[in-house]
Amino acid sequence: MIAPPLFPWRLILASASPRRRQLLQGLDLPVEITSVDVDETPPQGLPDDQVAEHLARKKAEAWTGTLATDQVLVTADTTVLLDDAKGAHLLNKPVDAADARRMLALLAGRTHRVITGVCLRTSAAMHSFADIAHVTFRPLTPEEIAYYVERHHPLDKAGSYGVQEWIGYTAVTRLEGSFYTVMGLPMHRVYEALRELPVPAN
Repeated sequence: MIAPPLFPWRLILASASPRRRQLLQGLDLPVEITSVDVDETPPQGLPDDQVAEHLARKKAEAWTGTLATDQVLVTADTTVLLDDAKGAHLLNKPVDAADARRMLALLAGRTHRVITGVCLRTSAAMHSFADIAHVTFRPLTPEEIAYYVERHHPLDKAGSYGVQEWIGYTAVTRLEGSFYTVMGLPMHRVYEALRELPVPAN
């Protein structure tokens, strides 16, 4: 006999990311996939470390569907921040392969921050949060960078890499925080937030 789910929620993931879909399905709850389009340009003056949560909340607010009392809309956004003497540099999704190679050359041999913002929206409320991980890359040769970009096409990923791909296997020497935050959805935080939601009345 299969144990029933621990929560009564039916999840709606507003994301085209196959990685987020895979992760959310790991909670053993029904998951429906939808989409939402927003302008991902952060407002002027918003601190870089708040961009991910801001965009996650913006996506939840922009979704025009209707939620039943037992449904939860899940939206997320991931940013990569590289700190140096001049401050933090926000590395978004690359515009092309050359931009991806440029970003990876910046990340090589250094530690950067990955911030994933999440928003949970029910028919009654909205709750958002962000989780941070620190990732260290070993130095990378130009040939390694070119190989990864050509072979794995990371143009849909903040910072131009997927930690679950070749670059993660071969280049990440240290990771502080949740691996899944870097992958695109901090599952321990999502689980905790779902657990804290008021159970809908039957």
